Amino acid sequence: MCKENPVLIAIAGATGRMGRELIQAVAQSKRVILGAAITHDRSTLCGIDAGELVGINRLGVLISSELEAVKNNFDILIDFTCPNASMKYLAFCHQNNKSIVIGTTGFNQFQKNIIKACSKSIGIVFSANFSIGASLMLELLKKAAKIVGESCDIEIIEMHHRDKKDAPSATAIAMGKNIACAIGEKESNNYTLYDHKKYKNRYKMKKIGFSIIRAGDIIGEHTAIFAGIGERLEITHKALNRATFTKGVIRAVTWLADSKKKGFFNMQDLLNQK
Repeated sequence: MCKENPVLIAIAGATGRMGRELIQAVAQSKRVILGAAITHDRSTLCGIDAGELVGINRLGVLISSELEAVKNNFDILIDFTCPNASMKYLAFCHQNNKSIVIGTTGFNQFQKNIIKACSKSIGIVFSANFSIGASLMLELLKKAAKIVGESCDIEIIEMHHRDKKDAPSATAIAMGKNIACAIGEKESNNYTLYDHKKYKNRYKMKKIGFSIIRAGDIIGEHTAIFAGIGERLEITHKALNRATFTKGVIRAVTWLADSKKKGFFNMQDLLNQK
């Protein structure tokens, strides 16, 4: 597909908070066109125009729970739902040779393995956080950890809205993994949930502490603290609205369409490939 051609997409979880943001973003895009808007079969919003759902002009795309009925209306699916639903959408894309952009979090290791296996046949961009700023933060953490990681106590603080189910967030876990890998430690043994009573000797064990906040309507804030003796380095990313994520999603969609690549990619891969 050449860069001038439009990109036909489907949005899974179209009636959710992120789904609505994506509908608005696509409606404003000159390149990406909404071909299908998918929700669960229990939704009372099935049958209404996707544009009306977000208070803009009619888009001519009706909210549907029947993915099979609209399979010819899109080339790339955007998925921000829940792990079980995501696996069904992934299976559909794999069977129908369609690329997929996955922003769902909370997958177990078995599900992650399935996603990677499917990437041998289709293009998949799978990221814990589609914010370009958050992706840059992950790169900065690697550099900071290589330089000061072994001489500091390391803490990660993450804050999200009260309804977020997974904890720590996938972004926070990615932060911990990036820091651990940069220091040269094993990922699985190098971080733990913060608990003063349970982890009295955590600083001697050089583990990365995780503090979790779930409150109000906080969209997403992540901070890594490298605390030494006499000084402290903090690297923070704050998402002020969900539009910051939709920009990254649109970038991922157009990158997949233009590159025609099969494989497993994340936002850092996209930023590193011009």
